[in-house]
Amino acid sequence: MRLVNHERNAMDLRTTPVHLGLGSRAKPVEGFTWDPEVLQAYSAAVAADGAEGRMVMIFDGDGLGDHWESHPAGDELVVCLSGSVAVTRDVDGVPDRVLLGPGEATINPAGVWHVVDMEGPTSILAITATLGTDHRPRTGARPTERVGTPSPEEAP
Repeated sequence: MRLVNHERNAMDLRTTPVHLGLGSRAKPVEGFTWDPEVLQAYSAAVAADGAEGRMVMIFDGDGLGDHWESHPAGDELVVCLSGSVAVTRDVDGVPDRVLLGPGEATINPAGVWHVVDMEGPTSILAITATLGTDHRPRTGARPTERVGTPSPEEAP
């Protein structure tokens, strides 16, 4: 994984995300994968941008999302490019579901847990504040329903 200073060729945002940083910089992230080591290298390479850094990436898929996520450092913009997507947020324990078609967008507020479900073949564009992003497996209807984790009422 490396940040490229001056990419002059076309790039595919499905495989090469772009990092938006301080000073209105935009740098392609070559060799990006969701591997923990690559994610750690990416985080280290953009650490100076702090909460202002953003990742821009296109995701293609079909079906239910397998995890909840939360971005504590800032809001996330999700844009449906094609197909249909449902974004469900957990707002104080209450599900808030937004359906998007092509050209429609929604904003996931900072720190709010959300899950993305693609209804048929779908492409979305996400602009995400990645600093401190947390993921939880989708094991229940809400992100607090974690396998093997007692609820506050059950905790000793």
